[in-house]
Amino acid sequence: MAIGATLHTFAVQLSDVDRGVYQELDLRLARHPSETAEFLVTRLLAYCLEYEEGITFSDGGVSSADEPAVLVRDLTGRVTAWIEVGAPDADRVHRGSKLADRVAVYTHRDPVKVLASLSGKRIHQAETIPLYSVDRAFVDAAAARLERRNNATLSVLERQLYLQLNGTDLTAPIAEHPLA
Repeated sequence: MAIGATLHTFAVQLSDVDRGVYQELDLRLARHPSETAEFLVTRLLAYCLEYEEGITFSDGGVSSADEPAVLVRDLTGRVTAWIEVGAPDADRVHRGSKLADRVAVYTHRDPVKVLASLSGKRIHQAETIPLYSVDRAFVDAAAARLERRNNATLSVLERQLYLQLNGTDLTAPIAEHPLA
């Protein structure tokens, strides 16, 4: 018998001063059995850092071959932003860049290795695609604090993350790396 997904709920107070986004979010993230806690944290951060009208987690999550971890659709259903998480292969990033107006990649892995895996591969408009990395120690600490029900306050100021997750305070910068 297959193991099902684990549901994690997040009550997030989002204050992204850099973008002028202030929201209270009630999120439910299904964690696929093959998904690490670190990937889940990075997926949550990507959602919050890209938050705008029409944003959603993909239906298949980590197991979806056709959609990114996070995407944004306009009112007509057209994908306007394709947000990958982790270390996606070049074909996924290329496909997303052809489908959406904007593409971004968020990783908790070593950005040098992620960039090396994408280097020299065919990626449509690679020069416009940012790779955002968050310090691994920050992600590991947040992953260690995950519960089934989570309370979080996430503030962003000058590309610095301030996260309070279930009573623990964490801080880390968001580094941006160009794909090309």
